[in-house]
Amino acid sequence: MSSETALATGQRARGLAPFLRSQMRNIAPFLTLIFLTAFFAFASPSFATLDNLGNILTQVSVTGIIAVGLTFVILCAEIDLSVASIANVTGIAVAYFTLQESYVNIANIPLPGAVAIILSLLLCALLGLVNALGLTVIGIPSFIMTLAMMQIAAGISALLVRGQIAYKVPSLITTLGSGSIGGIPWIVIVAAIMLLGGHLVLTYTRFGRYVYMVGGNREAAEYSGLNVKLILGAVMVISAVCSGLGGMLGVAHFGSAQQNEFDTYLLDSIAAVVVGGTSLFGGRGGIGNTIVGLFVLGVLNNGLDHVNIDSFLKILIRGLILLAALVINVYAQRLREKAAE
Repeated sequence: MSSETALATGQRARGLAPFLRSQMRNIAPFLTLIFLTAFFAFASPSFATLDNLGNILTQVSVTGIIAVGLTFVILCAEIDLSVASIANVTGIAVAYFTLQESYVNIANIPLPGAVAIILSLLLCALLGLVNALGLTVIGIPSFIMTLAMMQIAAGISALLVRGQIAYKVPSLITTLGSGSIGGIPWIVIVAAIMLLGGHLVLTYTRFGRYVYMVGGNREAAEYSGLNVKLILGAVMVISAVCSGLGGMLGVAHFGSAQQNEFDTYLLDSIAAVVVGGTSLFGGRGGIGNTIVGLFVLGVLNNGLDHVNIDSFLKILIRGLILLAALVINVYAQRLREKAAE
């Protein structure tokens, strides 16, 4: 090899290293997904089938719908801990406003299906608005504000059903949550539409650019004349509405509405966004990252069932993968700060 060739090779290698470091947040989740898929396909013949792919897509659909709104929030360098509770109270509300069978011991208020859906969506939007006002007007940090909202929404859920279980929801919600078309579950289609819509908004609209600006450098966004508080309030409402829609369809998918039904979805939705590579510090990532994160979680949870891993060990493994994602997230942020110096 000539000295000129060696020099050119060295320059390319030195040029590639910064690129790999800057893209580590995006590359690591994708490599994790490939590794998990290959491992479970080798460990269990029943994993790598089209039917099981359909199972994975169905299993991550509710999480995906909730994670769309949460992606907007995290891109703004905020957090929403109330997503699961808002999903739960919205699912309970749509059942509360639906006529139940005589054996269901809930003193509810039956209304026409369309009215029940609209009122439930208004409820989750109202709860999101309260989060928005607490964050932007009063100045309560989003972590504390949404932690309080988590308890408020859980309290409303408890008041509506009082420990009982409701089963019926409007026919439209039943169809979208548990029906299918051409063998494809409607809930998978809705999740795909929500994810696509979120991607288009973040990528091709002025509002999406503003979300990245607020998350990337809030002070610079304010100096440029951007109404930062309006953007922050908007993403909190978007998060709540996405959670509410996920809750309504989730109730139909599970076949019942009850307290604490969506508790695990808080960790799942945050994990999907963060494991996928969206920065906790804001301004980096997007719906594409969230989709990769959803597949990582879906493949992991489904694959562990196929290889008969102890359920308690399954929880531990999920926690370790989330920790690894957080470490990569923080490390990537430090590399970016060093490169900017």
